[in-house]
Amino acid sequence: MLETDKVFAGSVPANYDRHMVPLIFEPYAVDLARRAAALSPGAVLETAAGTGVVTRALAPKLPVGASYVVTDLNQPMLDYAAARQGPDSRIQWRQADALALPFEDAAFDLVCCQFGAMFFPDRTAGYREARRVLKPGGRFLFNVWDRIEENVFAHDVTNALAKIFPNDPPRFLARTPHGYHDKDLIRRDVEAAGFSHVAIETIAEQSRASSPRVPAVAYCQGTLLRNEIEARDAGKLQAATDHAEAVIKDRHGSGAVAAKIQAHVIVAMA
Repeated sequence: MLETDKVFAGSVPANYDRHMVPLIFEPYAVDLARRAAALSPGAVLETAAGTGVVTRALAPKLPVGASYVVTDLNQPMLDYAAARQGPDSRIQWRQADALALPFEDAAFDLVCCQFGAMFFPDRTAGYREARRVLKPGGRFLFNVWDRIEENVFAHDVTNALAKIFPNDPPRFLARTPHGYHDKDLIRRDVEAAGFSHVAIETIAEQSRASSPRVPAVAYCQGTLLRNEIEARDAGKLQAATDHAEAVIKDRHGSGAVAAKIQAHVIVAMA
């Protein structure tokens, strides 16, 4: 993973929440929140919370007496999430690195993480930290994207940008969000961190948008793919977005569009 794959700054948090969250993250946040609530945890830690889509889905499902610590490495993303969530005395917001958590051993019943593990520079270290802060028998619940070919709009955009930048195609989406999809590897990494009873389920959903413009803007301007486009030619961001829109329009139509998204959901016991 490149260093630029970890820098969410400027307008990215707002664009990410406005465009990417409804496009691909909300269905999986609902799924993760349902699974988390079914475990009836009294103390929850969320890592890599981003703009808080899981937080918003899970908090209403937790009992009044629960504690919920929400963390992210990136302070602007966390600030945005806290502002969107609004006051909730059960929630504590903490800037924290998932690979070096500032919490005591055995402090939580549940650690959850939505689409963050792909960004961990050392995934086993991150999983080991999750296990350290879990009580015996606690659960680690997280999800990761399946390969890019199973996530149609992301694949369309990546192929479109290869036409704009043929000598140096921006490969962020394939490299990072969709680069950690091998279920055998995931299981080995989680078990190497000391977890047992590792269950992995593959879940397909539909990504829906009101027009081809929405996924084009979402991926090109609401993710770190924007950094790669602008690093190649800062003046081509709009042209790249327009071309991605045209490719999606050709494949899926000019009105409301829908395409497959797919992810793995992992549950492991400490």
